[in-house]
Amino acid sequence: MGRGKLRIREQVTIDTIADGGVGMGRVEGKVIFVEQVIPGDVVDVQQTKKYKDYEMGYVTKFHSYSPLRVTPFCEHFQVCGGCTWQNVSYETQLDFKQRLVEDAFRRIGKFTQLPAIEKITGSPYDRYYRNKLEFTFTNSGYINNPEFKKEDHANKKPALGFHVRKQFANVFDIQHCYLQPSLSNEIRLALKAYGLMHNLPFFDLRAKTGYLRNVIIRNSSLGNLMVIIVVAADQPELLLPLMTHIKDTFPEITSLYYCVNEKNNDTIFDQDVVLFSGEKFMIEQIDEVKYHLGPKSFFQTNFEQAKHLYHKALELAELKPEDQVYDFYTGLGSIALLAAKYCNKVVGVELIEPAIEDAKMNATFNGIQNCTFIAGDMAKIFTDDFIAEHGRANVVITDPPRAGMHKDVCMKLLDLEPEKIVYVSCNPVTQARDIQLLAEKYDVKLLPPLDMFPQTYHVENIALLIKKS
Repeated sequence: MGRGKLRIREQVTIDTIADGGVGMGRVEGKVIFVEQVIPGDVVDVQQTKKYKDYEMGYVTKFHSYSPLRVTPFCEHFQVCGGCTWQNVSYETQLDFKQRLVEDAFRRIGKFTQLPAIEKITGSPYDRYYRNKLEFTFTNSGYINNPEFKKEDHANKKPALGFHVRKQFANVFDIQHCYLQPSLSNEIRLALKAYGLMHNLPFFDLRAKTGYLRNVIIRNSSLGNLMVIIVVAADQPELLLPLMTHIKDTFPEITSLYYCVNEKNNDTIFDQDVVLFSGEKFMIEQIDEVKYHLGPKSFFQTNFEQAKHLYHKALELAELKPEDQVYDFYTGLGSIALLAAKYCNKVVGVELIEPAIEDAKMNATFNGIQNCTFIAGDMAKIFTDDFIAEHGRANVVITDPPRAGMHKDVCMKLLDLEPEKIVYVSCNPVTQARDIQLLAEKYDVKLLPPLDMFPQTYHVENIALLIKKS
């Protein structure tokens, strides 16, 4: 960080949107990144960081508001860390996301002439589109009042909701969430009411004490509904009546689980999750493939857009019966299992072992025999020995996490020289960075972005790479 006193920059006009959804303007020839603004806003900005080429800060005063602004539909907007773009129309959100993809390939990918970028595919639903949400219990719900004093802490009430934007130790009470179908709201409110009525201690996120901890609600397009209730101690006398109450109150629940998590962190991937009633799995289906999803299984949270994403990736891959395919960062084999019927063989690789177990299980359930799934770190196992053992792929599909692919993976892809690479990404910045490395031997033929997460700045993008002749 640069030296000198941090000061207020006055009358900054926000020109565009930058990576991470922050606004970008210019002062004295330098770029300044500002949180919680949109293009067209004119603001005073308190510097928080300053470097040689750019600055960062937050708004202290609005001089005028952008004409792009609309009234947010959720009362929790600004407090919640989820729907950060409710203050602009969905059409404007899509325009911003298209710009983010273009900017990433121009700035990070260093494309002087951009590849063909299709118009972004919007979600058919911009509300109630998620199939999974996790809520947190707290014994002291956040009070959204700038005049609230710390000495009034004892006046806080138990709550069940989401974490406050950038404040993990604070949780605010949700009245209605617009992300998941309405039954999710009813279950959440019923759990909170039961806890209060029966004096069950809500969790203290700082002291790590209390009983009721989290609830995860999942649903599928086929009508399945899975609920996982997480408590902090093994107390059957408290748990069993609660589980029975939820089971009896909501017969729509097809899989009801519980988990006793005595750790300091909320993750349950390393914990036993116990089926209390109903089916062991929730079912999701794309084309002929049925995905059996357990309480720890990962699946894209916007089903309609996931279906479009996978179809588009396979359309670009143009698989032939003789093709050998690598599916990197395969997860539970979502794309690999769909690709199997079009090619000779698919080899899926994923770091998370439980996901690979899910992939193998789903291959068996669907009678798919030409998929091999391997658990391991891509940067370590993608070697000459890997290629010799599993055959040389002529098509690679890769869908890495937000951090993108390790440089060693990119370099090994250059050695492998598949005819085609279909790169799916939830982060165009790291995608553009990786593709710059691959540009030595590959041309980018098409970039079709799509919106997986309405009301947020996140955007999904697919890149079709063809080996240079």
